[in-house]
Amino acid sequence: MNEYELKIYEEIVEWKRKLKKRSGVLARVSKKAQTKVNQVIPEKVHQILTESVKNMVKATLAGSNLTTKKQQGAGKSLAEKDELLQKKLAGFRKTAAVEGAGTGAGGILLGMADFPLLLSIKMKFLFEAASIYGFDPSKYEERLYILHVFQLAFSSDEKRKEILDKVENWESRKTELLELDWQDFQQEYRDYIDFVKMLQMIPGVGAVVGAYANYNLLDQLGETAMNAYRMRILETPPRI
Repeated sequence: MNEYELKIYEEIVEWKRKLKKRSGVLARVSKKAQTKVNQVIPEKVHQILTESVKNMVKATLAGSNLTTKKQQGAGKSLAEKDELLQKKLAGFRKTAAVEGAGTGAGGILLGMADFPLLLSIKMKFLFEAASIYGFDPSKYEERLYILHVFQLAFSSDEKRKEILDKVENWESRKTELLELDWQDFQQEYRDYIDFVKMLQMIPGVGAVVGAYANYNLLDQLGETAMNAYRMRILETPPRI
């Protein structure tokens, strides 16, 4: 490893330590409340929600694949790839903030539209990240990795630890992960963001909350994606 890579390795160790920390009181209380709500929701409703999110994500993945430039990081050092991703992230954060402010200002109806719009922004960013770090998001296994990175960013404490183990050991474990647990995926994601997004629907403060929440959600996703791909590169250099 060169000097920069050693520095990044230390950052990754600290990032993993942070991921394993227990969430704050508000997050834990919110998760418990969501769990209780999910327990009384009929299984048929869960199935409908799961299928809806599954179709929404798959459509977004297909669209992102068509609009993502391949091999954006070809020939670049890890430091240059990190710099390029930070520039991309700045643009995506602004887009997410504007989208959140617009839908938040519109109250409940537009607030509901925020879910698929923000989801598409997040997935598009992850495709860009994969390409920058030298992985081909048109491959099934790379799309599956993208979905695991997404889950790592937006899951409860216990689920986050489980996903981190899969991401850390991706090369040895990816053959076990032929299909995503879509119900788990949509439920963890909804539970994670529901509290903040409900505030976004309140008239008068929705625009401010929406912009702030979306900006920070993209920031969190950016940190997760950057470190997940850095970790993967330092352990197994990508094949271009």
